[in-house]
Amino acid sequence: MRGRFNIFQCAMLRWREIDPYVAVHAFTVPGVLDHDRLARAIDAQLAAWGLTQVTLDAEKRQYQYGAAAASVALPVLAADGDPDAVLAAEMQRQVNLPFPRDGTFAPFRFFVVTAADAFRVGVAYDHVFAGGDSIVALLKAVVIRYTGAGPAEAVAPELYPPTYARLLRGKLGDFARGLTSFPAMIARIRRCVRPRYVYGDGRRSAFVQLRLTTTETSAIRGAAKAWSVTVNDLMLALLLRALGPEVAGRETARRRNEIAIASIINIRDGIAAGPSRVFGQFLSSFLVSHRVPPAMPLAVLAQEVNAQTRRVKRRRTHLQTLCAIAIGGFTWRSMTPERRNLMYARNYPVWAGMTTLNVDPIWEAEPGIARVTDYVRGVSTGPFAPMVLASTTKDGRMTIGITYRLAAFNPDDLARVQAALLDSIRVLQ
Repeated sequence: MRGRFNIFQCAMLRWREIDPYVAVHAFTVPGVLDHDRLARAIDAQLAAWGLTQVTLDAEKRQYQYGAAAASVALPVLAADGDPDAVLAAEMQRQVNLPFPRDGTFAPFRFFVVTAADAFRVGVAYDHVFAGGDSIVALLKAVVIRYTGAGPAEAVAPELYPPTYARLLRGKLGDFARGLTSFPAMIARIRRCVRPRYVYGDGRRSAFVQLRLTTTETSAIRGAAKAWSVTVNDLMLALLLRALGPEVAGRETARRRNEIAIASIINIRDGIAAGPSRVFGQFLSSFLVSHRVPPAMPLAVLAQEVNAQTRRVKRRRTHLQTLCAIAIGGFTWRSMTPERRNLMYARNYPVWAGMTTLNVDPIWEAEPGIARVTDYVRGVSTGPFAPMVLASTTKDGRMTIGITYRLAAFNPDDLARVQAALLDSIRVLQ
């Protein structure tokens, strides 16, 4: 074995013992599908980058990519009516379909949804091995091969990136300060309402997609600029507001009266080069919580979220999260399966995770790249949170993929969350 996992990847290995931890990307390619040509392009790109198979030793937390004959299965799903509905159904199926927990296997599953004048390409992948930016770089290379829009990537990326040891060594002062803020983090956690699995203890997730217009996306950016917050801050505030009515009873609670969500961030900078040069996963997260009073204006909520995220950036609180994850890894080994199922709901009570990805800087990094549209992602919930929102921007248009545990939210609950998100966004225009 050559590769070792970083702290966040080790956490995902533990989550995979309970749930599938699968992510899915999909996008639209204009024109009529040439199935054999696309299959050859995928095979050639996986082989060129050495990604045809991986051998995983979960116990030792090690992995190694291997050279195998690439022969990807590429099922085609016909969309006679609504291609978006067919795509969402397939993405839902894929996030519930685990990869092997150990041994040698292909870490990618490709599929296609066809329509009259375009087709949608999708890939489900074992999230422990790659972050979203690495998958975008891989898919861009596949599309270049398929369309002939440019030369194939000549240099394969590094497949065995460094762990977080170098990052932590270089930030020992920040790491130490993060440890001193542990009591404050624990106090905040104790103020947060625990997610409720009111519909049973099943592990199945559902998936929906929310496609915003360019006008709605521009309105989000404009409001963030006007309120002196980041787009991520505003998205967190929108999610908090949408979840508020679903978390009843906190208004009169004496202790647990805040809603917490996790902002999932990419910390590749400072660890490794860009995704076309280093293939891997570099994630961490931090907690944002708020009481979310119903009458609070969205601008005020976004600014109070921004105050929290600025403290995170100043204090590098994501390092504190990595420390907590590492400690959780030691306690995990002594837990029963029942306690593992409840670990996060009790000790890190987030109602949702938010992950954002701007595809354009990666896809447009070179001239002459073939155009694709409608880029959407879905991410497994796992035991970490009962809902994950994956916000993806392509060509200035945002698409939000929402994965949610059916034990915590039913479709009617989710419809209300979607409607609340859209209502708040449209008011910004």
